[in-house]
Parts: sequence; structure tokens; C-alpha cells
Amino acid sequence: METEPTRPIAGLPENAFRELKDGETYTPLIPDERGVPEVTRRAVAIGLAMAVFFSAAVAYLTLKLGQGLEAAIPIAILAIGMSQLFRRKSTMLENVTIVVLGATSGIIVGGSVFVMPAIYILGIEEHSSFFQILFVPLLGAILGVLFLIPFRRYFVAEMHGKLPFPEGTATTEVLVAGERGGRQALVLVQSMIVGGVFDLLVAMKAWRESFTTEIVGFLAPLTHKVKAIFALNTTAAIAGLGYLIGVRYALFILAGSFFSYFVMVPVFAHLGQFMSLPIQPGDPPLACQSAVDLFDNYARKVGIGAIFAAGIISIVRMLPIIFQAFGKAFSEMFRRRGGAGTTQAVPRIDRDIPMKLVVLMMLGIAVVLWFYLRFGVLADVGSPNALSTVAVLMMYVVSFLFAAVSAWAVAMISVTPISGMTLTTLLLSALILTRLGLHGDLGMLAMLLIGGVVCTALSMTGSLVTQFKIGYWVGATPSRIQWGNILASVVSAVVVTAVILLFDQVYGFENRDLLPAPQPNAMAEVARSVMQSANVPWFLYGLGAVVAVIIELLGVSSLAVALGMYIPIEYNSPILFGALVAHFVRKSGKSEATGRARYDRGLLVSSGLIAGGAIVGVLTALVRWIESQTGATLLPDLGNEGSFGNWLGLAMFLGICGYMAWDARRGAKDGSPVELHEGGGARS
Repeated sequence: METEPTRPIAGLPENAFRELKDGETYTPLIPDERGVPEVTRRAVAIGLAMAVFFSAAVAYLTLKLGQGLEAAIPIAILAIGMSQLFRRKSTMLENVTIVVLGATSGIIVGGSVFVMPAIYILGIEEHSSFFQILFVPLLGAILGVLFLIPFRRYFVAEMHGKLPFPEGTATTEVLVAGERGGRQALVLVQSMIVGGVFDLLVAMKAWRESFTTEIVGFLAPLTHKVKAIFALNTTAAIAGLGYLIGVRYALFILAGSFFSYFVMVPVFAHLGQFMSLPIQPGDPPLACQSAVDLFDNYARKVGIGAIFAAGIISIVRMLPIIFQAFGKAFSEMFRRRGGAGTTQAVPRIDRDIPMKLVVLMMLGIAVVLWFYLRFGVLADVGSPNALSTVAVLMMYVVSFLFAAVSAWAVAMISVTPISGMTLTTLLLSALILTRLGLHGDLGMLAMLLIGGVVCTALSMTGSLVTQFKIGYWVGATPSRIQWGNILASVVSAVVVTAVILLFDQVYGFENRDLLPAPQPNAMAEVARSVMQSANVPWFLYGLGAVVAVIIELLGVSSLAVALGMYIPIEYNSPILFGALVAHFVRKSGKSEATGRARYDRGLLVSSGLIAGGAIVGVLTALVRWIESQTGATLLPDLGNEGSFGNWLGLAMFLGICGYMAWDARRGAKDGSPVELHEGGGARS
């Protein structure tokens, strides 16, 4: 029978966030020998309810507003709050189970909403069905779980302290503070309130959400002639994210943004003076495009090429790890053939789904996908067997290779370029399928189905690696995290599919004013350009690939820089400010222990800012939806988005960074006693 912990859980050990010394091991908060309720009826019921709610909310947010949302942190906070309603307070492991089940919503939304609405945008829905839109991303999500299992130990144990896991750190701090209560919980709650109120004021347009030099009067020549602009998102959540990422990666990412915004965009703008014809058919001349248009139409596509090349480079560099993962997987499959007494029991905190079952599930999904493509999509085309085989092989090869890349990107900066890698997948599949004679509506549909599986698999690996790390820190069972994602994927897939069909009936995906859906529109554009007009910007993609290779030759992380090239600068620039706060906080004390104590408190403060901003993001989306349905005004629009609001936004952002630094420095004053972590490190 499961028992309660025998002693209170302390904070994370001192070596939770740093590299381990030779011979040193990491012991989680809840070690293997402690019997703590983990997967209970309460946790499963609450987690699946969260999956239903957040699947609908995030699907709406992504389709209507063009912005997704990682739900792990809000779900962690809700789980802690709801546990107070029961006679027995939920354990930390039960709360991890709730987070695992609920956060699957964002995974399924990423795969379904990014790709499947393109079927309606292209007008080929007569070849589709509810089952297809449900079936494709669901199997992709399960594949994502299976593909990441062999890499779990590498990312969470072998790379311990080498990758920052920003979102995982914030979620874990929330769970630990909620479990402990006391001063840590108070610090977290205070910063959550500050972050929530701050981002609520941003949502009410008390100041501009993004400071931009585009509306700074004395910079007009730079803006309109050179087409060089700088932008900075002013929300508290992104400032807090920067604190967790660190200066090194923040600089790499911002370097990519600077290359896009201050090199490529001005170069294209300059060339526009001498060109009357557009570079790409259907685009306006370069001279008529703004800096934002030049980034979206040209620089960002160079970024897609860079992401693809950086991904290939990462795969090549990880080949030893891939072979090692395969070796361990096969050794585990045949481990018991030597006799019953030749193996040791795997500790609970290191127990995955058995590798034999993983392989059987992979083979089973491949068979199901092949039969579906062969008889449900490609039955009336030439060479259906060969086309179906090639399509399934592409799904598996691309998903497996990019799975590690997606996981690494999330472990580094909590952002994975899913849309960029999916666009790359669509292009590769289009090249191969057209060579095999597949064109027209069925060709576009097959492209999208391949993209849907790959997109959801990459979305799953990106989110799952964070869950694995949270489980590693606190002591959750990996196999239960894996089965939890598979179970919740079924529930979330049904909800998201229903939302997609509902939005098509209510708004219509062809109406971009009512339903922007930027990601599926981009997927549809790629499918149409390859299968119908053949206007693919190969030059821009190739240019990005060359840039990534050059960056890698300089000894810099090409994937980090490529992410910066692809993601708009307003989301990358504030990360550096938050990272600098963390750097100076850590160096602020006269002793290493004092600096560490201050930095640890800053982790709580920044995690609270992220959590408060995430909750306000969900609530704001819900309020906006109610307003759109009722016509009522529930959230006032202060409309302060002019020049004054622009400068006020910059001042407020610097103020929230100052708040992080001030509150973090309260962790320990020079000369004051420093309390120790369990394990010997410093904590206030």
C-alpha cells in the first residue's frame, strides 16, 4: 500500500542545476525507495480534465490569435491549488501526473492546428474526414513518445547541468515551492501576482506590448530607408524566461535576430532600389515592402533553411548518441536471454516502457499508417504501394532524426521551431512524391498527412523532454510519464479535432480576417506552391543553409542562431535582458555562497513571473473569446499604443527586470547567514 513521505520535502539539491563532478550523482527529491502516491484516480481525473480544457483553449488561441501557449506552468499551479480541496493533500508526484496529462493539450494542438486546417484552406476537404484529422496527429504524438524514449537518459542525466531547461526549471520550482510552502512559496506567489498584474496591464494596452524603433520619430530614416528596426517584447513572462536561459544562449539567439533584422532585411531593402520586379512571383516589389514584410517574406525563409541545415548538423554531431541509444535499446530488448539471474531490477526512477513493447508499437503504427494511406488516400493513383511505403518511411526517418533536434532546442531555450521543421518536411516530401508522379489534390493531401505526423511527433518530443527532466529532478517514474502522454493524447486529439471542425463551420478557414490561422496558411502555401505553381524559394532556403554551415565552422551553436533568425526579434531581445539580470545577480555577492543564494531566489522570482504571465494569457484568451461571442467589453482597452505607450513599455520592461534583480538580491545580504540546500549548497 502506498504511504505518505516520511519527512518533509526540502528544496532541490544544490547540484540540481549545475554539472556534476567526477563520481558525483544526482539524487531526486523523492528517491527510489520512498513510497509516494503517484498515479491515482484523483490525479488522472484532474489531469484529463485539464487536457480537455486546455486543448480547447490553446486551439482557440492558436487559430484565432496566431499564438500558442505552453500549459505546463498554469496546470502545475492549478494542481497545487486544487489539492487543498481534498482531505489528503496531493503529493508532488500526483501533481507531476496532472501536469503530464494536462500539458499534452499543447502537444496535440501544435500538431493538429499547425497543419490539418490547411486541408480546408486548400479546398480538398472532400478527401478528408473527422477520422483523418483525429487519426494523423494522434499517431504522430504516440510516435513522438516512442522516439524520445531511447534518448531520455542522455538528455536528463548525461547532459545534466549542461542544458538550462528554462520551462522545466520554472515548472519544477512551482511544484517544489507548492509542496514546501513557507518562504519559498511566498516568494513565488508574490512574483506571480506581480507578473500577472504586469501582463494583464499589457493585455489592456496600458503600454505597447512590444517596444519598437519603427515609431520613434528621429529614427525614421533608419526605419524607412534602411528598413532596420529593433523591437522588444515588454511582458514579464519573457523577461523571466531570459533569467532561466542564461547569457550564452541568449547571445546566440539574439545574434541570429540581428543578422535577420540588421543584415538581411536592409540588404533586400537596398536591392529593391534597383529592381522593379519581385524576387518571388506574386510578391510586391521589394521597394514597396516594409521591414516586417521583408522579414516575413525573405529573411524568415532564410531562417527556415538555416534551421534545416542546423538540424542536419545537429543530427550528424549526435550520431554517436543515436548509435548509443540504439545499442542500449537493443541490449535492453535481449537482456533477459542470458537467464533469469543475469539482470538487476531497474530502479523505479529509471524505468521506461520496455523496449520490446516500444519497437512493437512503432511497427504497429507503421502498419496502420501504411494501410490507411494505401487504401484511404492513395487507392486511385498509380503505384499506391510504393507511394505509401515511401510516405511512411519519410514520416519515420524525419520524425526520428528531428526528434533529438526538437528536444535539444526546448532543453536550451524552451522554444522548438516546429513550424520551420514541418515546412522543411513538406518540401522534402513534395520533392519525393512529385518525382514518383503524385500531383494535384491527393499530392497536397499526402504532403499534409506526412507533415501532420511529423509536426505532432516533434511537438511531443519537445514537450516530453521537459517532462522527463521534471521527473528526473523530483523523482517521478519515466514509464508513467510516457504512458500518461499516450493516454492524454487520445483525449486531446478528440477535443482539438472537434474545435477545428467547429471553427470551419462557424468562421471558415478561407476567411483570414475572422480566422487568421497563420501556421496552416503557411503550410497550405507551401503545398500549393510545390504541387501546383512550383514557386519554391530554394535560393532563400539554400542561403540559410550556407549561413548555418558558416556559423557552425566558427564554433558557435548554429541551431541557436538559426532559431534567432527565424523567430521575430521582439521575442528574442528581452531574453538577453533577463539573462543579464541572472548573470549580475550571481556575481553580486562577495562570496560564492551569497551569489548562489541570490541566484536561487531569482529562480523563484523569474518562475513566478512566467507563471503569472501564463495564467493571465489563458484568462485573457478566454475573456476575448467571451467578448467575441457576446459583444460585451469585459477587459477595457486603454489604447496606449502610440509614442508615449512605446517608451512607457520600454521603461516598464526595464522596471520589471529591476524588480527581478532587487528581489533576487534579498536572497542573502553580504555578511548575513546563508542557509544550505539539502546536499551542501547555498540558499537564503
